[in-house]
Amino acid sequence: MLILLCPYCGVKAEETELSPGGEAHLKRIGPDGTAEEFEAYLFARKNLKGVHFERWRHAYGCGKWFLAARDTHTMQVYGTYKAQTAHATDEIVANARQARPEWVPDWPQASEAVVG
Repeated sequence: MLILLCPYCGVKAEETELSPGGEAHLKRIGPDGTAEEFEAYLFARKNLKGVHFERWRHAYGCGKWFLAARDTHTMQVYGTYKAQTAHATDEIVANARQARPEWVPDWPQASEAVVG
């Protein structure tokens, strides 16, 4: 059973209380985008085995959307954070790197997370 902590209301919710929203941090394509860019936005997903970032809605709780970092192979949850956040926190990145040392975030890091 997948259990995620809602960063808004602080409730540890089972997956039956949540609604999945797909991959997190997708770049939306505006009216100036090409048909290929729009098609990629709609259908292309990373779908990696390992560290993955997802959108979830606390449907039977506060009703807010949040983001979760988890391992799609082991189901280990590295952390959750508010949907308005551009990227996972340094703590979540450190948790993911501790479990999967070969994993590197695909966004620019302001500072390198220290794995203890």
